[in-house]
Amino acid sequence: MQYAVLITGCSSGIGLEAAKMLQERNFLVVASCRKKEDVEALKEQGIKHVVQLDLADSASIQQGLEDTLAITQGKLFALFNNGAYGQPGAVEDLPVEALRTQFESNFFGTHELTTKVLKLMLAQGYGRIVNNSSVLGLVAAPFRGAYNASKFALEGLTDTLRLELSDTPIKVSLIEPGPIESRFRANALVALKENIDMENSRHKKGYEEAIARLSKEGATSSQTLPASAVVNKLIHALESPRPRARYYVTLPTYGAVLMRRVLPTCLLDWVMRRQGA
Repeated sequence: MQYAVLITGCSSGIGLEAAKMLQERNFLVVASCRKKEDVEALKEQGIKHVVQLDLADSASIQQGLEDTLAITQGKLFALFNNGAYGQPGAVEDLPVEALRTQFESNFFGTHELTTKVLKLMLAQGYGRIVNNSSVLGLVAAPFRGAYNASKFALEGLTDTLRLELSDTPIKVSLIEPGPIESRFRANALVALKENIDMENSRHKKGYEEAIARLSKEGATSSQTLPASAVVNKLIHALESPRPRARYYVTLPTYGAVLMRRVLPTCLLDWVMRRQGA
């Protein structure tokens, strides 16, 4: 039996690597991405089944799921909610609309798709939901308030969902990566320039440093891991008879978990303030 998996956010990074690695393991992978041109690009890279699905658009979510189920003959073993982006900026500089847009993609769209898929999974009597969160869903970092908030929200919603589904065959897991090789920084740089008035902010110098960091090619830290490190945890969440509630990826994530447990808030704040813009 070939198990069908729907993955969001597959245009690059973790989503693309997940689609490739799971396809190699004989899963029936349906990769999704926001833009039509990315659908064709993924097919050219050897992904057999690709659908267009924009998490910020309810009609696109519905159509993307319908297209997926047409491929999988109405069954779906797992949903990997990976699609997301990061909106940089100090909280005081965040336009409300930019915060709404961040939540539409990172939280509301994920919730909408998940609830639609859950109806199917409950009816078929099996299924797995895996949500890709972040170390910034565990601890907050300055100048990342929109992204922090969306991932903190995803953590809370996922924990609640796991509790509510404990009497069903549906398994729910969170993956919490730290720095991973992807286009995340490039996309964040675009969001920063489009939505933040840097010239008139008291954080102008911090934004200049952020632009330099986000513009850098390659890994910005020796602790950055390839996307496959996340997918290896995803594979366990999909294949293990007893998947974990949480999977930590990268040393910074393990460090954040430890610091949150043992440090008083004032010391944790001091550590996280050093992360800069």
